[in-house]
This record gives sequence, C-alpha cells and structure tokens, in this order.
Amino acid sequence: MFDSRMSRLRFLGLAGGALLTPIGAKHAAGWTPPKRAMSRAGRPAAVTGTITVWAQGAEGEGLPALLEDFEAEHPEVSVNVEAIPWDAAHNKYQTAIAGGATPDVAQMGTTWMGDFADAFDPTPSDLDSSVFFPGSVASTEVNGTSVGVPWYVDTRVIYYRTDLAEQAGFTEFPTNWDDFKAMAAAMQTEAGAEYGIRLPAGIADSFQSMLPFAWSNGVELMNEDRTEWTLNTPEMVEAMEYYQSFFTEGIANKNPATGAGAAESAFVDGSQPMMIEGPFMIGALAEAGGAEFAGQYAVATMPKKLSATSFVGGSDLVVFKSSSNREAAWALVRWLSQPDVQVKWYAATGDLPAVQAAWEDPTLADDDKVAVFGEQLTDTNSPPAIVTWTQVSAEGDRQLERIVKADKDPTEAMEDLQEEADSIGTEG
Repeated sequence: MFDSRMSRLRFLGLAGGALLTPIGAKHAAGWTPPKRAMSRAGRPAAVTGTITVWAQGAEGEGLPALLEDFEAEHPEVSVNVEAIPWDAAHNKYQTAIAGGATPDVAQMGTTWMGDFADAFDPTPSDLDSSVFFPGSVASTEVNGTSVGVPWYVDTRVIYYRTDLAEQAGFTEFPTNWDDFKAMAAAMQTEAGAEYGIRLPAGIADSFQSMLPFAWSNGVELMNEDRTEWTLNTPEMVEAMEYYQSFFTEGIANKNPATGAGAAESAFVDGSQPMMIEGPFMIGALAEAGGAEFAGQYAVATMPKKLSATSFVGGSDLVVFKSSSNREAAWALVRWLSQPDVQVKWYAATGDLPAVQAAWEDPTLADDDKVAVFGEQLTDTNSPPAIVTWTQVSAEGDRQLERIVKADKDPTEAMEDLQEEADSIGTEG
C-alpha cells in the first residue's frame, strides 16, 4: 500500500508563501460537478437507510465529523463509520469478503485495489472520472474495469534546502537529470553537506520509491494488456544505472539512518539537504526545525528525462457488491467527491484532494509548497493494480539493495528481477 501513514501529520498553516498560479485553473473550463445519485432507471435515487463505512487510521477517526454535513443534507440516511488500524485492515477486508460481511463503502489503499477487485461494485457509468487527476484514476481500474473512485492522493516531490543550494551555485531548481545530479554533488563540494541527497537504499518500498526515475525514462512495468512483466528493458536498466550512480559517486549514503525522524533531522542540520518525500514532510519539518525553518527550503517537481513523472498513491473509495444499499453508498461517494467537500477534508486531515477543481481553492492554491504537489499530480503514475505486485515489488527491494550496497550490475539485477517476476506471474 502506498498511502504514507505519516501523511496523517497535520501540516496546515505551516508552509505559507506567495501565491502561485492556481494549479486547478487549467482544468476549470471543462470541469462539471459530480452528478447526483441516480437510480438504475435514470431518476434521482432515494437516499435512505443506513450506510456502513470502513476507513483506516486518521481517516476513520475524522470521517464522522465530516459526515455530519452529509447526514444533514440527507436526513433519511444514517452513516456508521468503523475506524480500522492500517496494520489490521488488509486481513479484515479478506475476512469480511470471505464471510460475506463487508461494509457498504470502504477506503482502499491504491495498491490493494487488485487484491479485492472482484468484490467491488463497478463504478456507475454516469460518474465522471475526468474530474480526478488521471494518474489517480488509473489506480481504480482493474482488468479494464473501474471499480472505485480516487478519494485523496499522495505524490512525491523534491525537498531541497534553498540556502544551501544558493551556496552551491543554484538559484533555480534544476529541471533535468544531469543538472539535478550536478546540484546534489555541488551541495557537498560547495555547500559542505555530508551527502547531497537522501535516497532509499534497500528498505521496504525502496523499489517503489525509485520508480519515478524509471517512469520518467519511459519505463512500462508490464505489457499493454498486463499479461507479462517488462522489468529488464534498456529504459529500466538506464534508470537503475542513474540511481546507482548517486551511491557509487558518494553523493548519497548507502546506509542512511532509518529511524523515526532521521530524514527530518538530516535535512534540518544540512547533512542531507535534498530528499524525495510526500506532503506529510511539511508538517514533520515544522516540528523538527521550528516555524522559521519553512523559509530555508522549498519543494519542486521531479527532474525531467523524457518526462517528470512521480508516484501517485493515496486511497480510493469503493462500494462492495454485497452492499444492500448501493444507491445510497454511491451517493455518499459522490458527495465525498465534491470539490468543496474535498477542501474541507484537506483542512481537517491534510489529505490532498483527488478532484482537480479543489486545487483552485485558496486553501491549497495560496500555499507555495502545497501547490507544487498539485502541479506534480498532473504527471504521475502508479504500479499495476494486480494481486502479485506486492511480491514483485518486494523482490525489487532486494535487487535494489544489491545494486546500492553491493554494486551489483543493474543489467544483471533487472534480469534477475524479470526472472523472479515471471515466476511469480500476474494472477497470483
């Protein structure tokens, strides 16, 4: 699952700055509000009865307050929310599906969609997916069928120390791979950093974390009909060689500290003045460095090779086939997909809106750091929503660790990964 649990940290009001061009503005002209719930016959659905919702972590804790507004708009509906710990959720969904005791609506981590897709109700055809970021929509599509909608999104951008970048001779953030690496190296030689950038070196999800470099180099993880893995292509090898070079040239630490707060501490003290992280890090840095530290760093979109593609994760909303109140369940999903509701949810939790028009709201558009995440969300990708991805990704972690720490040849590593992925297959 690529829903960073640390994104639960509240960071609102901690990263103010000058107004950037509103990210949602370029989408506004073609945007139309999500439609009302409709019956199968095309008439407004009767929204009545009880809706049971399962949600994980802080979302489960925060939803009841938000849904008071939904219940006020639909007085004949009662919504019951059950909060589930993330570490217990996957097993709980498995058990519920096997026993025919699912909720009506559930929060589903994007990389779990393929695991349970057979139990999900197909997304109604009148629910317009174009209102969401395209990269997030892809996470809801399993075997060519949409089985949910994006709820909130999480992507990765570059955090960098602007004060040290200036000392290194960079007043503008680099836009391509070569200059990005040159800036990281200059952070050491000219600004005195111990390492120029912090990069994952083989811990869990390291392979997923490096995928932005692969996607930006034109990599496709599978063939078009998703029947075969394509992990040993020249494009993947080249991306791995680029990633490895940061470690072989000493620009990144092969054995970075991985304890709680280690990344923040190294960024604040300047020993590792660049990192690739999600929006939760804004709040984490405010805690680690104090309110004034916000002026010492900025965020930027991924550097470009063929593209500047980053990872999109987060959570989707699904309705179960076994729900006895699917019309009301989908009405709730539509309500949660309204731009104003998404902005309220962001204000309550820090979860980034999946609906593009929500980014026009000043709450997001007027924050110079948060707005960059909206810009990055226009160029994202996600792993394939199939049940074996978790196994393939774990093998990717092992190969990446050998590339980083044992200087394994990327060509050989990707051949080994391809062989293992072929053995794992695509259907579980």
